[in-house]
Amino acid sequence: MPRSRVSLSAAAVLAAAAVSVPAASQPAAEPPRVPPQGAPQVPGAVLEPVALKALPGWREDDGAAALDTFRRTCAGPGPNPPQVPAVTGSPADLAAACAAAAAVKPEDAKKFFEARFSAYRIVRPASGTEPERRVGFLTGYFEPELTGSLTPGPGYTAPVLARPDDLVSLAPGETAPGLDPIYRAGRRTETGLVPYPDRAAIEDGALGERTRPLLWLRDSVDLFVLQVQGSGRVRLPDGRGMRVLYDGKNGQPYTSIGKLLVAEGHLPINGLSLERWTTWLRANPDHARRLMRMNASYIFFRTEPVTDPALGPPGAAGVPLSPGRSMAVDGNLWRYGLPFWLEGKLPGQPGRGHLVVAADTGSAIVGPARGDLYVGTGAAAGRAAGDLHDRMGFVVLIPKPESAAKDDAAKDATVPEAAAGESRP
Repeated sequence: MPRSRVSLSAAAVLAAAAVSVPAASQPAAEPPRVPPQGAPQVPGAVLEPVALKALPGWREDDGAAALDTFRRTCAGPGPNPPQVPAVTGSPADLAAACAAAAAVKPEDAKKFFEARFSAYRIVRPASGTEPERRVGFLTGYFEPELTGSLTPGPGYTAPVLARPDDLVSLAPGETAPGLDPIYRAGRRTETGLVPYPDRAAIEDGALGERTRPLLWLRDSVDLFVLQVQGSGRVRLPDGRGMRVLYDGKNGQPYTSIGKLLVAEGHLPINGLSLERWTTWLRANPDHARRLMRMNASYIFFRTEPVTDPALGPPGAAGVPLSPGRSMAVDGNLWRYGLPFWLEGKLPGQPGRGHLVVAADTGSAIVGPARGDLYVGTGAAAGRAAGDLHDRMGFVVLIPKPESAAKDDAAKDATVPEAAAGESRP
């Protein structure tokens, strides 16, 4: 089950409560919008057609990098289990766009996206007394780089556990007889599925011989970080590196340790970075054990070699993540492989927009205008991910039917390219 991540870092989870932020310029009395004729229908949003060429920053962004990520996502095995059938994005039209992308030259990347996709700005309609909300929320996540050993010993005390043989994971929307829907996995018994043990029980040895340690990390805080991010790289004492990947979870509800630290008054919400809360946990081991056990969710892993250090772990789409170009979305709403244009300035990125590809998901990534950008590997990426929690506009690119895409491409070829800053009639 190649899902790379199950949740955000603590600071990002806290920030994610503001899934969409009211735009100051929007009047509170504006009537609800109705979907434009022919626009896809997405729960909780209205999709308004926009022209890609008219988007600020479209010309300046690196289309070749986005095309490379799109091709890589196209070539993946796809999610396992598959997404629910109702997600937005026709699989046939997306497959046709993927096939067409194979022959596109890097310098023609922008023309490819313009010809093969229809762009729609994601607008959150009015809700009760709230005005229409035009912008969504973007956070960042990363792949931690940790130290570990294949054998336990001084400095290596926290076991990274393999998937147990009695764990049964439920697909999105799937339920099991006798198992409360709050649980997303169960334990196989002779009489059916029962809730899987929680974090505290697993740490106390509830799984017995049902699982085995893959390796050992230096302490329980590093293990907790690995489980929060869902994957990571581990450096062994002999200098070799390996990738530790998500291989299932116990299905128990997730509780953000960041929220617990703030609620109990241990740390302020402002500046609650990964480095800050992990430092606090190590300095307060008694509180740390209690707080970490309040998160009943527990993640299991598998290992594999690091084949390309420039790429991240596989996301939910089953392909390695591209730093700055792969984004986690709500997998119950959007099909993996759809490109998205981020309308806003990203930290450390030039220009006024950024083209990314949906390739992952996360338990805190909920709603049509919500994204989590994969930033990269290591400590620097972790700091960048912690700093990324901003209001952001989202434009989704929906693949056109094959016949329409060919007709539009033929028409586009007869119109001279407009100069930078000009709009085409």
